[in-house]
Amino acid sequence: MAVLIKHPRIEGQRAKEAGAFLMYVLSWALPCFSIFAAELQSAISREYQVKAVFLYNFAQFVEWPADAFARTNSPLVIGVLGDDPFGAYLDETVRNEQVGERRMAVERYRRWEEIKSCHILFISRSESSRLEAVLNGTRNRNILTVGDFDGFAQRGGMIRFMTENGKIRLRVSLDTIKASNLKMSSKLLRPAQIIGSGKD
Repeated sequence: MAVLIKHPRIEGQRAKEAGAFLMYVLSWALPCFSIFAAELQSAISREYQVKAVFLYNFAQFVEWPADAFARTNSPLVIGVLGDDPFGAYLDETVRNEQVGERRMAVERYRRWEEIKSCHILFISRSESSRLEAVLNGTRNRNILTVGDFDGFAQRGGMIRFMTENGKIRLRVSLDTIKASNLKMSSKLLRPAQIIGSGKD
């Protein structure tokens, strides 16, 4: 019976060749992964640039009761609760903008208890597990609640961003909006999908 004897010099050479091949593969794959990651991040950035513009437009096409503002010159506040996916885009979108005589402002909150005055609240995906508590805490405060995660409208949110065929769509719970004494223009509702409360 033949016995295969491994020669240490040959084995060492194969290990070097394997190592060299692995380095070659990594030298090709890592830049490709970096490019893919950069493109993915860029796509996410573009998505939230569009959503920032939507939030700005909500301020133009939604009417709040007078008592939703502390004073006649109080700003209209867009708030972001939880992890902020917008970066500087939202601030840049509303900078120097006004709704009627009111200037627009952006505020960020880690917990819903921090909210003092807010009119449009984007609830981040990081708050999904606490959504019911957030909505209970903001109930009867004339706050338009907006999100972009599964089940948002079904669980009581007002407007959910949907992505279909690469485009941002709106799913609107009109009953929930009316219950908060907010009025939404038909111009905003026309392209939106209207759903009943408790649906998504």
